[in-house]
Amino acid sequence: MNQENRLELVKKSLHVLVGQLQPTDSVGIVVYGSEGRVLLPPTSTEDKQAILSAIDELQPEGSTNAEQGLVLGYEMAARSFKPTAINRVILCSDGVANVGETGAEGILRSIEDYARKDIYLSSFGFGMGNYNDVMMEQLANKGEGSYAYIDTFSEARRIFTESLTGTLQTIARDVKIQVEFDPKKVDSYRLIGYENRDVRDEDFRNDKTDAGEIGAGHSVTALYEVKLASPVHAELGTVRVRYHHASTQKAEEISEPVKVQSTLAPDVTFLAAVAEYGEILRESPYAERSSLADVLKLAEATATGEEQLEFVRLVKDSMAIKRN
Repeated sequence: MNQENRLELVKKSLHVLVGQLQPTDSVGIVVYGSEGRVLLPPTSTEDKQAILSAIDELQPEGSTNAEQGLVLGYEMAARSFKPTAINRVILCSDGVANVGETGAEGILRSIEDYARKDIYLSSFGFGMGNYNDVMMEQLANKGEGSYAYIDTFSEARRIFTESLTGTLQTIARDVKIQVEFDPKKVDSYRLIGYENRDVRDEDFRNDKTDAGEIGAGHSVTALYEVKLASPVHAELGTVRVRYHHASTQKAEEISEPVKVQSTLAPDVTFLAAVAEYGEILRESPYAERSSLADVLKLAEATATGEEQLEFVRLVKDSMAIKRN
């Protein structure tokens, strides 16, 4: 954490989070260097200054014993558990565990039981370079929660203000999506991305299979590249969504036809530009005929809002780097 002002970004992010909480909420803080320790016992946000002062005291503490820090955090959450409240552990880290159980599997074994008791985990990765994205995602997956990467204060502000409810409140667990194309209408198709979230077809209705979680107000977008068997079809197949309702714990399933529109909506076109950019960066064989100039043209034509305009700037920076 003692690199590139990561810890200062963590402090600013937590200040934003605390500012969004209600007087009925409470916050406890655990830190972990070579070993974990409780910095602040569960404290009502009515005493907000005590919480903010504890955050300001945070400083790098040597090695990274993520396992012990998580165990202490979960134990604290369990002691303060309220059945009618959102009970959540929030992990802020660069993801680099180097003391204790340093692999995701070892750490996961110590937190799975808490997820079954409705204490969930949100993990937030900070910093560049040695930030371990894979490990942080695995922890959040097993903790039945969400994860995000934060490298700027504007991103922290978005996550902890605009998206706070969705970040903290899970409304659907083990969400699985299955798209079935009609072979008479679709010659071939390809899902772009999500390789590490693939669920076997036979496990779609296996309710013991672990899947993703959806927070209040969240949306999920999946892009498919499709080659049609013949010119235009209104319906190409069926999309099914299966999930456990967070409050009833019952499995529910809904389905809708996959429909094709004559023109793409601007937001979908923008997402296609983002996907093409990713394909180019990872030198995908599917992007051999694509260029950053193509991406920029699409993005500039459809970008709206701060985040999308930031992507346009990112593409321009990539083009400048490539020229040099």
